[in-house]
Amino acid sequence: MSKIKKAFFCKNCGYESPKWAGKCPACQEWNSFTEEIIHKESGKQKEDWKENTRSGSKSVVLHEVESQEKDRIVSKDEELNRVLGGGIVAGSLVLVAGEPGIGKSTLFLQDALQMQELRILYVSGEESEQQIKMRANRINVAHDEFYLLTETSTQVIFQEIKKIKPQLVVIDSIQTLQSPYIDSSPGTISQIRECTAEFQRFAKETQTPVFLIGHITKDGSIAGPKLLEHMVDTVLQFEGDQHYAYRILRTTKNRFGSTAELGIYEMTGTGMKPVTNPSDILINQKEEQLSGIAIGATMEGLRPLLIEVQALVTPSVYGTPQRTASGFDLRRLQLLLAVLEKRGGFQFGSKDVFVNIAGGLKIEDPAIDLAMVFALLSSYEDIPLSQKICFAGEVGLSGEIRAVNRIDQRISEAAKLGFDSIVISKYNRKGDQHKGIKTIDVALVEEIYRTIFQ
Repeated sequence: MSKIKKAFFCKNCGYESPKWAGKCPACQEWNSFTEEIIHKESGKQKEDWKENTRSGSKSVVLHEVESQEKDRIVSKDEELNRVLGGGIVAGSLVLVAGEPGIGKSTLFLQDALQMQELRILYVSGEESEQQIKMRANRINVAHDEFYLLTETSTQVIFQEIKKIKPQLVVIDSIQTLQSPYIDSSPGTISQIRECTAEFQRFAKETQTPVFLIGHITKDGSIAGPKLLEHMVDTVLQFEGDQHYAYRILRTTKNRFGSTAELGIYEMTGTGMKPVTNPSDILINQKEEQLSGIAIGATMEGLRPLLIEVQALVTPSVYGTPQRTASGFDLRRLQLLLAVLEKRGGFQFGSKDVFVNIAGGLKIEDPAIDLAMVFALLSSYEDIPLSQKICFAGEVGLSGEIRAVNRIDQRISEAAKLGFDSIVISKYNRKGDQHKGIKTIDVALVEEIYRTIFQ
C-alpha cells in the first residue's frame, strides 16, 4: 500500500514541518509555509540508470584512500572554463540561475553543441524540439552525437540516459521536472529537492557531469529553497541588463575552484560570444575630454579590468540633495562624500550627486574608491581628467589612501592598454618594474587635488 503524507514547507529555506507555523524555526521568516501533498511509494526507490543493485558501503581509513586528480573536460568556451576553475569536473552537479530571457538556454545549448568529442543529452521541459532546432540553426554549429529530449518525468529521462549513456547532461530547467516518487506538482519545493537529489546520485555514481538550469524569484534569488544550493557542487549566476549587449557569468559557490571568477559574454545574433579583453569594451574612446569621468583599475577574481567611472555633481534645486548610484554601492558613495567634505573641504551638502559604472557592471572592489573620488572632483570643478591616467586605491574614513591587492596586475593591465600613468597608494609595494607607465603615489585625500588639478 502506498503512503500519502501531507507536509508544510518553508518557501525560503525548505524547512519541513508536519503542521503549519507562522514563523519558520530555521530561517525566522514569517508566513512562508505552504502545504504540499507527498506520495511516497513503499519499498526502496530504484535508480533507472543502474544495471545492478548497489552493494553496501563501508568506512575506510583516510590515509588508505588513493588521491586521484582527474582531468577536467575542457570546453570550447574559455569563459566557462575560467568560471568553473579550469574546466568541467567529472561527476559534478552545476546549477545555473538567471533572469528570464537573459540567455541561459542559448549559452549552454551553444556550449554543448561545441563539445564535438562528447555524447550529450539536452533535456528541455519548457520548449519543443522545433524551438530548440531553430535556436541551434541560429547558432550554426553541427554535432553528430547531440541528443534532444523534451520530457519532464525523471523516470523517462533516466530510461533515456540508460539507453544513450551520455557523457554530459543539460537539464532546462529543474523547475519543470517531476519525480514519480513525489505526488506534488512540478516547481514545488518537494519536487525540486527530490529531482535535484536524483540527479545528484546519478552524477556521483556514474561520474557524469550534469548542468541544471534554474529560475530566479522577483528578489533575484534562486527559485526553490536554499537547500538546493547546498546540494549542488557549483552555483553559477548569469547576470546582465537586457538593454545591454553584455552578460556576466559569476560563481557564487564552487567546490572545485575559486568563487571570485568572472566570465563576460556579448549577446549577438548567432549566440553568446566570449569577450576575451573586456577592458576594451568597458572604456569608451572619446574624441573630446569630458569632466566627471575617471578610469579605475579593478579586479574580478584573478582578472584585472579597467572600467569607466562616471560622476555628475550639480547644484540641488530641491530641498534635499539627491544621491543616486548605478553599479556602485550607495552607502559607499555617501561615505566618500563625507570624507571629501571633512578631509578635503569640498561642499557636497548642497549638491545633487549621480554616479554610474559604465557597461552595466556592478563593482564591489574597494580599489575603485580612488577613481570615484577623482570623478566626483572632476565634475565638481568641471575640469576633465586626462584620458591617459587611471586610478587604483581604497579611501579610508580618516582620508588616507589605503593599499590594494594585486597592484602589479592592475599596473600591467593599464600599461597594456596604453595608459601613461596610474595613481596608487603610497603604501602599495610594487614588485616588478613596469615599463611605459608612470606610478603616482598619494597618501591622503588632501594630496589628491594638488596632484591632478594643480
